[in-house]
Amino acid sequence: MKKFRKVLDGLTTSSPASAGGSPSCGSAAGTPTAAPTPRELDVHETLLSEHFHICKTVRHGFPYQPTALAFDPVQKILAIGSRSGGVRILGRPGVDCYCQHESGAAVLQLQFLINEGALVSACADDTLHLWNLRQRRPAILHSLKFNRERITFCHLPFQSKWLYVGTERGNTHIVNVESFVLSGYVIMWNKAIELSTKTHPGPVVHLSDSPKDEGKLLIGFESGTIVMWDLRSKRADFRIYYDEAIHSVSWHHEGRQFMCSHSDGSLSMWNLRNTAKPFQVTFPHGKSQRDGRKESCKPILKVEYKTCRNSEPFVIFSGGLSYDKAGRRPTLTIMHGKAITVLEMDHPIVEFTVLCETPYLNEVQEPYAVVVLLEKDFIVVDLTQSNFPIFENPYPMDVHESPVTCTAYFADCPPDIIPVLYSIGAKHKKTGYSHKEWPVSGGTWTIGSQTYPEIIITGHADGSIKFWDATAITLQMLYKLKTSKVFEKPKGGEVGRSAELVEEDPYAVQMVSWCPQSRVFCVVGISAHVILYRFSKHDANTSITSLEVRLQCEMEDVISPSDTENTVCATDPGGHSPQPQPSSPRSNTPDSVRDSIPCLRVKDRVIRMPPGYQAELVVQLLWVDGEPPQQITSLDLNSAYGLLAVGNCNGLAVVDYLQKTVILCMSTVELYGSADPFQRLTRSPRKNRQSTSGLTELSDNQVSLDLERSKSPTSVPYPSSLHNDPRGTAEPVSNLRASHYSPVFYLLDNVKGPGRKLSLPTDLKTDLDHVNGHCTSPTSQPCVPGRPRVPGGPEGPRLSRRGPGRPPFRKAQSAACMEVSLPVSSLTEGYASRRAMLQQLHGVTMYSHDEHHTTTYSWNERESRENSFSRSRSSSVSSIDRDTKEAVTTLQFAESYGRKLDTLPTPCLWVGTSLGLVLLVPMSIPMDEQERMEEPITVAPTGTVLMLKGSVLRFGFLDCSGGLIQSPYELWRDLNAPEDPERPRRRKLVNFSPCSSQETASDGHLAVVCSERQAKVFLMPSQACLYVHNITESSFVLRADVVGVSNSVCLACFCANGHIMILSLPSLRPLLDVNYLPLTDMRIARTFCFTNGGQALYLSSPTEIQRITYSQEMCDNLQEMLGELFTPTETPEAQNRGFLKGFFGGNAQTFDREELFGEAAAGKASRSLAQHIPGQGSVEGVRVAAGGVVGDLARARIALDERGQRLGELEERTALMMSSAETFSKHAHELMLKCKDKKWYQF
Repeated sequence: MKKFRKVLDGLTTSSPASAGGSPSCGSAAGTPTAAPTPRELDVHETLLSEHFHICKTVRHGFPYQPTALAFDPVQKILAIGSRSGGVRILGRPGVDCYCQHESGAAVLQLQFLINEGALVSACADDTLHLWNLRQRRPAILHSLKFNRERITFCHLPFQSKWLYVGTERGNTHIVNVESFVLSGYVIMWNKAIELSTKTHPGPVVHLSDSPKDEGKLLIGFESGTIVMWDLRSKRADFRIYYDEAIHSVSWHHEGRQFMCSHSDGSLSMWNLRNTAKPFQVTFPHGKSQRDGRKESCKPILKVEYKTCRNSEPFVIFSGGLSYDKAGRRPTLTIMHGKAITVLEMDHPIVEFTVLCETPYLNEVQEPYAVVVLLEKDFIVVDLTQSNFPIFENPYPMDVHESPVTCTAYFADCPPDIIPVLYSIGAKHKKTGYSHKEWPVSGGTWTIGSQTYPEIIITGHADGSIKFWDATAITLQMLYKLKTSKVFEKPKGGEVGRSAELVEEDPYAVQMVSWCPQSRVFCVVGISAHVILYRFSKHDANTSITSLEVRLQCEMEDVISPSDTENTVCATDPGGHSPQPQPSSPRSNTPDSVRDSIPCLRVKDRVIRMPPGYQAELVVQLLWVDGEPPQQITSLDLNSAYGLLAVGNCNGLAVVDYLQKTVILCMSTVELYGSADPFQRLTRSPRKNRQSTSGLTELSDNQVSLDLERSKSPTSVPYPSSLHNDPRGTAEPVSNLRASHYSPVFYLLDNVKGPGRKLSLPTDLKTDLDHVNGHCTSPTSQPCVPGRPRVPGGPEGPRLSRRGPGRPPFRKAQSAACMEVSLPVSSLTEGYASRRAMLQQLHGVTMYSHDEHHTTTYSWNERESRENSFSRSRSSSVSSIDRDTKEAVTTLQFAESYGRKLDTLPTPCLWVGTSLGLVLLVPMSIPMDEQERMEEPITVAPTGTVLMLKGSVLRFGFLDCSGGLIQSPYELWRDLNAPEDPERPRRRKLVNFSPCSSQETASDGHLAVVCSERQAKVFLMPSQACLYVHNITESSFVLRADVVGVSNSVCLACFCANGHIMILSLPSLRPLLDVNYLPLTDMRIARTFCFTNGGQALYLSSPTEIQRITYSQEMCDNLQEMLGELFTPTETPEAQNRGFLKGFFGGNAQTFDREELFGEAAAGKASRSLAQHIPGQGSVEGVRVAAGGVVGDLARARIALDERGQRLGELEERTALMMSSAETFSKHAHELMLKCKDKKWYQF
């Protein structure tokens, strides 16, 4: 038991930051005052470092950039190789394993050791690897690195331990897959071809043994040469020289003929009786020209020739289309007898393989399906039905159907939410799939004992939302929602207008907020819009309410010094009067006068909404005087309060979605009131745009500010107390009503000096601006260190404005396509990276409190000043480092204390900004349901300010015993269900109690605040800072969450330098710090998220979701949760061939390969040719899999094998020494004979 006694004079912190705690405990104005001494806190922290460990659990989605495909027809498992060296092994649903080659070289080819539980992979670095699949996590047993030749093709005959390896030089080597040692038997290219041939045949593109005689090896060279090599006699039986290059070869099961595919789009059939010429040449897609010749076609990259017992054989190939039509989609052609079926694919075909009933090549194949691997998809075609339907894919291969732009992870959801979403989503599933079972059915998988409902939500560039069931490390899509259906499609006359306004992805999802208990769902789009959805099991005919919010902070036309001298800086009294928002018609209006219109048009008619999530409210930010709205950077909703809060770099807006009104809309600086820790510079009054159209210069002179406002026609004047104007009479802020549209205050700052950003906040650009002092934005000017930028350039006085006609945003920057390196090594680079990072993440230019005095003070001075409210705000400093806006970076509703003297908690909105400041906005919400729908909500910003270093990222709330306080919520009720007079529907609120009933309210609570550089724990309502921990100095935190692990609570952080850190709560003790994943691109930063239960996820590639765990308990149970790849299965017996058929047709001859390829007959291969590398998982994997009597026998066999291996090595060394001694003796004897008869003078 740990007891923590905190008093005002001696605050204990985990880092020496007593100076940083004092200002935070001060009053709203920043002056320290006496806070109530808290009672003795009894917090028993149970989490230790032993409870945490980082490991990957499972990877979902489609393998990124696939290159190879293989199938085990007995085990019925599938393997896919990728360009990054990854291997995905798939079986029945739940059996999904990911392996990675350490070298990261692309996988060229995969070969299963059929029914042996092993896999051979050939990589682009000319290395062969043998994987052991008899363990839940496959490991490499052996590796063989070729030093002098490049691998081009591999072939492993069924039930053989000798692997044929073709190389780029045209040679064929043979490898023993048991010992992974190269045989001395080599088929050299100059031996395979005739001596009279003057040209090199090219690389080996095909190797296969004859189904009729395993002692015959068919070798195909790229140039068109085919050689049948007799392995016994070591000579060629026949050679074929064809004019066209060969891409693939496929045998007839009887071994009498084979088919080749060529580069001219032709298929040639060859009979072994007459190899002088093909007995059939066809151009399946070539048309006959006038001269009788076939037109040229694209290459046929692969062909499969499969026979059937009761029907014509199948000939399946990819490619071969004619060149006459451009833009044709890739095709797979199925020729069955005279019927030709062409299947068009959405993506290029990487590889395909035909699934057959038998693994024996000399039997009738009976194909039943064909697996097609595309560049961005994976399908299986049913060959048993004439219309060739595809199987319904049980794997989540369509995560990237539209590029993923954001993710959310929810663990321990309500148990009824998954069945409900699945039942709704099942009604919208596609039809026309094959009715047969999924053919890839290998492996075994059972749901583990420790499972709980988990849901992953992905947002996409096309505006779609997907809900995934992620329970028990699986992934299955539950429900899909299309947000674009809320908006009108551009009509014919508005096509040009729409193309000008938006480019390609106007509906792209930026962030989501979901309350699983109330099933209220919010989506933030790139067009500065928020859509609120409610869930219903019934369809409804209703209209969507649209609220338009004028939340804009724009750059003023700055007056030159001469103008300032001649102009009286007076505030226009009319500027504070309520101004209605003009409803501007959507016409072809130039950007310069486009005002009070949203980016998208909401459907304004009654529409039918199917069961599921139904749109109820759309909040859109408006254009203001030709300026597009800034993208939304923060969002929170609370179903118990019925409120929705959104923030961006201009300010904050709070919406009552029950009454569908805007209750608060103001700039960030106005939220401070008199508690603003900075002395903001005043601004000049607004000038007429037409009179200031000329070029002007930015000035450091202090000018007055005209606070522009935009209110609804029914709003009242805003209280002057928030202006911090001593001349005005302070009007209570509680007079703000829900029906009143609060004003927008524009925070305008002078900007001048080096490094000023010209990048546009609403652009999601693929490059980072001003990284390492280089300006990479296409819209910005070169950055010269130490040289102030002259604003009188071609961009005119409004350097941060868009040019006329420029769209407000570009193509959505998906989380899948961002590849940007971020420098995080040094402090200065970290700052630049962070600013650019935030611009990429949120689409806004933010000003970080941690960057305040970079050009003026040293680090020690800056650190001391960051922990103090006293700031030097001279014009020279402000003109240099106040070059961006203060953005609202995080929001959270909670039951808290808005003021120090509060004795009971009230509903509050916690606001975190990019300056590292925390504001509290208390609210008064009626408790009665009827009053809630009729009475207005009173909002009273108190100006309470807490302070941290860096942008605020996350809030969390604990009770005084260290338990997590959940936000209040409303239980779900179906608003569209039929009314029941006996059981009227009423709102049922949880954790939302009236203040009078809270017995322990006087105890207060703990508030956890995490920024990009430090974390603090405050005691509320005294606002005393109890604990401080500086998370990082050289990097910055990208993601932070207060999560539950092992029945306790901790703070999880992911930093840009790849470190994952876990801090205890409330003491902020470091429990884990692991350098897990260096941030190499923005995709990880956008999609990384933590959740309860010690789990996290991120997009490891544009098409794959990687789930990890940081819980030691889950790491220990991971073996139980993973599926088994190998199941002991009897190999099917070969069919008996009748006596007459064998006598006349010739039996399939077998021979002992060991006799030919073994060391005794073939000798040893040159050591310089290939290097054997032992794997790390050879014996360990078998030991893990072994158990019981079988395990004892396996262990005994392993020990025997190890002993035999040692004896073999000893024998090899002895033989080597004997050979060396014989060679030495021979040379000595030759030297003696040479010198025997020579005289002494002849030497």
